Amino acid sequence: MEKSDFFAHKTAVIDDNCKIGNGTKIWHFSHIMSNCVIGENCSFGQNVVVSPDVILGSNVKVQNNVSIYTGVICEDDVFLGPSMVFTNVINPRSAIARKDEYKKTIVKKGASIGANATIVCGNSIGEYSLIGAGSVVTKEIPAYALVVGNPSKQIGWVSEYGHRLNFDAKGFAICPESKEKYQLNNNKVAKIY
Repeated sequence: MEKSDFFAHKTAVIDDNCKIGNGTKIWHFSHIMSNCVIGENCSFGQNVVVSPDVILGSNVKVQNNVSIYTGVICEDDVFLGPSMVFTNVINPRSAIARKDEYKKTIVKKGASIGANATIVCGNSIGEYSLIGAGSVVTKEIPAYALVVGNPSKQIGWVSEYGHRLNFDAKGFAICPESKEKYQLNNNKVAKIY
């Protein structure tokens, strides 16, 4: 394990060859497995498992009872809600080893995944998107998308602050908290300023 200034509760298990950034906190009964790369100022609630070779950016917040499986990459500022689930094999079978078939799942910068949501492997979660609690994601999620349900369906757009965006007839919206302006064009959202 690469030495840095992070906190690990005495019940946490951290395997060899991990890189853990400064300011990261790892709480009760969590297990960080070998060859993980974890950024600065991350937080892991109790009973979190991070499988081998997972890559997490800085300021990633992982709530209780989350397993992050091999093949998952989370960029900076990602939020993983309590008991949400990643998969890494499309067609698992107990009697058949499929470790060479792991699919990559990328959670882009600033995305939030709600409690008890399931992310089926091989799909990217767009920047600043918001996955509602209990949703089952079975396809790519665009940046700034708000999705809910099983299977998940997009019901709107959100700002970088997580507020719902209401676009006018010209395709512009303003975040009520930050006053940032967004544009909707060809079913894609971009922050203007």
